[in-house]
Amino acid sequence: MVSVLDPNKPSEFLEYLLTLPIESEWIEFKEAKTNFDFEELGQYFSALSNEANLNEQDAGWLIFGVTNTHPRKIVGSNYCLVPPGLEDLKSKIARQTNHQMTFSRIFEIDTDEGRVIIFEIPPATNGIPTEWKGYVYGRIQDSRYPLALHEIDKIRAQGGTQDWSAKICHAATINDLDPEAILFARQKYKEKFPNLAQDVDSWTDIEFLNKALICINGKLTNTSIILLGKSESQHYLSPATSQITWILKDASGATIDYTHFGPPIILAVDKIFANIRNLTYRYISDETLFPFEISRYDPWVIRETLHNCIAHQEYPQGARISIVENGESLLFTNRGEFIPGTIDSLLMSDAPPDKYRNPFLSKAMFNLKMIDTVGSGIKRMFIHQRERNFPLPDFDLTSEYDKVSVKIIGSVLDPKYTRMLIKYKDLAMRDVIALDKVQKGYRINDFEFRSLKSKNLIEGRRPNLYVSENVAIDTDSRADYIRRRSFDKRHFKDMIIDYLKTFSKADRKEIDKLLFDKVSDTLKDDQKKVYIKNLLRDMRKEGTIEAVGKTFGAKWVLVKRSKTSVRSK
Repeated sequence: MVSVLDPNKPSEFLEYLLTLPIESEWIEFKEAKTNFDFEELGQYFSALSNEANLNEQDAGWLIFGVTNTHPRKIVGSNYCLVPPGLEDLKSKIARQTNHQMTFSRIFEIDTDEGRVIIFEIPPATNGIPTEWKGYVYGRIQDSRYPLALHEIDKIRAQGGTQDWSAKICHAATINDLDPEAILFARQKYKEKFPNLAQDVDSWTDIEFLNKALICINGKLTNTSIILLGKSESQHYLSPATSQITWILKDASGATIDYTHFGPPIILAVDKIFANIRNLTYRYISDETLFPFEISRYDPWVIRETLHNCIAHQEYPQGARISIVENGESLLFTNRGEFIPGTIDSLLMSDAPPDKYRNPFLSKAMFNLKMIDTVGSGIKRMFIHQRERNFPLPDFDLTSEYDKVSVKIIGSVLDPKYTRMLIKYKDLAMRDVIALDKVQKGYRINDFEFRSLKSKNLIEGRRPNLYVSENVAIDTDSRADYIRRRSFDKRHFKDMIIDYLKTFSKADRKEIDKLLFDKVSDTLKDDQKKVYIKNLLRDMRKEGTIEAVGKTFGAKWVLVKRSKTSVRSK
């Protein structure tokens, strides 16, 4: 295995590379004296990344300014010497690779013979070959070719067998861990396993880390660096990253403040929690909704959501976990598909998930009292929000990228639904979830619709559903119910006829003004316009009214009828 590049000693690493007798599949030397084709650079990125994975290397290496013949000589490279130089190369590469992979690091070394550039290329993620513009490349000796099918299958087969979080950081030592973080981890371990409290105090740090499943046989893992590593130790994870970003936005969506938090993550959680403005929420109404003041967010729900992001982050993608805070909600986002598939399948299942993205990390977090690995954490989040009579957690799994977003809402969206939850504490969680979807204007499936209808909890036609009259009476929402229910078409037709009898004619704007605020509030503005348009069309077909004049300036008038005419029934 090629030695790990020490960021503080790139010149020594270059000397080591120059001593290698031949090129390998994961190392490539190019003279690139004046320039180098960008398309070819991208293909080498894919090839060296895939070969590094197949040969179990920590990285692939591309070196400019050195001959590829033995003995090697430094000839110097002017590649990207003119500003902006190498600064924007990473983003250009990321835009053409899958999962936005790019160079881990780029080093420029000035020698007596000329400038040398060392590109460090991350190995392909287990289970996912690295692509360049949709194609997968590899190496045969020193030549670049499309990666063989059996090698693609070999990388893909790794996805279900290897745990990135358990990977050993060979160059890291216990000196790379934060002493305060280790002390805090000991305390949490004792809280989790009180019967071992006295024994824990007698263990050395290495013994504790082994028993807590943070290290393996005294060797530091990626989990060790994530949870307990010093801030400067994160380079051992490269090209992966362990970082959480808190962003504060105003009502218009503009960023007011932000902070990045890195290892040790076990200590960063409390710092992030301190940044979140968990203000007191006061509900003021003519009706008594909350007889007391309540915080916007349940602290347990915040921590559980953040801990789940940490446990299930797809770290090799090199992306940050983010928390976006605005006035009334928190949005948590982490990379990686939602392994259970759907929220409904997780909430309604009696069995915990049988698969975890980072099993080693998840187990360590369980031992440190950070998460519950039996799969009940998300269920408890829903229960906590329901007990507070607040909207349920809102999971978004529809992103084009593999990521999960969870919104925690810290305010009442619709007082009627909240009053209903206060009154009907025995509602099944399945029905509460369906009603929460109705509250947010989301579609519900056939089963949810039939269940809510059978209990007289909703009325209306999908997707325009609202609280039923039965519940409205019980929760003192009668007036609001009538406003949302609106009237039938006959009532509106009679209103138009009365208007035309009084004023003889009316254009479309005048009719809209007459009916707009009387049509059901379950309809959006554009839906109301369509509703009125169809109403006028029906009346024209019935022979009640007709349009006079040009299309855009037409006036609606009543159809004149002969006194001897007989209207069919």
